[in-house]
Amino acid sequence: NLESSSEPMLHAVTDGPFDHIVLEQGEIESSSNNEVKCEVKGRGGSGTPILTVIPEGTLVKKGETLCQLDSSALEQEAKNQRIVVSTAESAVISSEAAVNKAVIARQEYLDGTFLTERKSILSEIAVAQQSLRKAELSLESAERLAAKGTLKPLQIEAEQFSVENAKSTLESAQARLRVLDELTKAKMLVQFDADIETTRAKLESDKNTLVEEKNKLEEIQGQIKACTIKAPADGQVVYANKSSGRGGSEFIVEAGAVVREQQTIFLLPDPTRMQVKAKINESRISLIREGMPVKIRVNAVENELLGRVIKVNKYAEPGNWWGSNVKEYATFIQIVEPPETIRTGMTAEVRIFVEQIDKAVQIPVHAVYETKRHHFVLVRDGAKWDTREIKIGATNDKFVTVKEGVSANDNVVLDPRNHLDKMDIPEIQEEDDRSKLVAMSNEPMPKSAASAGGPGAGAPGAGGPGGAGGPGAGARGGAGGAGGMNPDAIVGMIMQRMDTNTDGSLSQEEVAADERMKSSFSDYDANKDGKVDRAELAAGFKKRMAAMGGGAGGPGGGGAGRGPGAPN
Repeated sequence: NLESSSEPMLHAVTDGPFDHIVLEQGEIESSSNNEVKCEVKGRGGSGTPILTVIPEGTLVKKGETLCQLDSSALEQEAKNQRIVVSTAESAVISSEAAVNKAVIARQEYLDGTFLTERKSILSEIAVAQQSLRKAELSLESAERLAAKGTLKPLQIEAEQFSVENAKSTLESAQARLRVLDELTKAKMLVQFDADIETTRAKLESDKNTLVEEKNKLEEIQGQIKACTIKAPADGQVVYANKSSGRGGSEFIVEAGAVVREQQTIFLLPDPTRMQVKAKINESRISLIREGMPVKIRVNAVENELLGRVIKVNKYAEPGNWWGSNVKEYATFIQIVEPPETIRTGMTAEVRIFVEQIDKAVQIPVHAVYETKRHHFVLVRDGAKWDTREIKIGATNDKFVTVKEGVSANDNVVLDPRNHLDKMDIPEIQEEDDRSKLVAMSNEPMPKSAASAGGPGAGAPGAGGPGGAGGPGAGARGGAGGAGGMNPDAIVGMIMQRMDTNTDGSLSQEEVAADERMKSSFSDYDANKDGKVDRAELAAGFKKRMAAMGGGAGGPGGGGAGRGPGAPN
């Protein structure tokens, strides 16, 4: 009911201190938390179960056990790994023996087999030389006897054969010596050296394998040790429980819970560095600044605590499923001299003092009537009712400051909406942005914006679907690119693209590559001089638009049907 016969309730305008306060709920936490994380790697893509866990809230000293994770799988893995390490050690021993054997074999050949074989051949050479000498002496003796006629020619031939045979035997032995010294020895040394290098490479590989297997064993043993989680510092144990976006629990620290590598299990907050984390609604976050004073109320503490805003997040917190459209920004408030009785996780009410004015004219919030962005109050002036427009300043949940319009001790009506019959509100010209929108629609699009227009901006020709002029410089409507451009702007784009000799007019040669422009050339050439200047093109273009009822814009440019369009 906009009119009421009941007597309005009045409130005297006051002039005094004013506090602009933002009131929010928050949660106490420590600004310095020692995070205790799971250092055990997941096996097979799964986490590690918790076997035992210290109760939350326990005061612990550095080095005390906080949690025991299940290490049975790791212990079995360590057992298997020890066998692998022993096998690798055995392989190294075998490889070392193989290297030594290869080195000895090479030395054995040089100092034994080679020398023995060489001496044997040298002995054969000496025997062959002796046999050759004897055969030559026998041949000489036979030749002397033959000269005396005591020996037959056949006997001479036999002695000659003996000499040749002795020479052949000697040459064979000498050849075998050369082969031994120059070829066989080199071949054997190459083989022995290759065997040595092969066994050494095998030894190096086995040693590396042993190191890797030992490192793996040490890693497993370290993982087993990491299953016993100890406190890195003194503090009070706080479980790092997590809640899901639907309000349920995503992770609870308890026996049987599975933890992942690098997942935080506990927090050990520093009780001397406590703060409040409050989430400020997006409608008020612009008011909050770092350094603002804060009063904090905690149920566990009798007196109010003092604090200051130390950080305001620039990005909103992740939304909940039940309120995903409400954006909230985390704001951190340092507690000055925190008492020992407060604990992390406690709920705190924070009052952030956005503005503190020593003296300000102020009225209740519900004494203000707002219409069309103007604010009015109904003032009792003796026996009359006076409607006054006011300019408001800072406001809080209860009061609003007034810069002008009322003075201290004026009596204003509470809830003037119920007493509109007593108000005389002047005619207010509502602000209209229509003229600005129309002006914007007639302005040429910047090249950078036009190039990033709707689908197909710039193709075909000077503007495809959604570009400057194509279909919807004529055709269909819709959300497009450089729609809404006036004919003069389109003509300017055409001249810029086609006037290659920059003489201010288009010739038939310049438009020959554009079939649509070529076919319409005679219609645009009003004076029939064989050229179309800017004025002729603009006049012809406007004439076509008027005749066909088309718009000058792309899709969304308001073309009611198919206009002439811009040339391809």
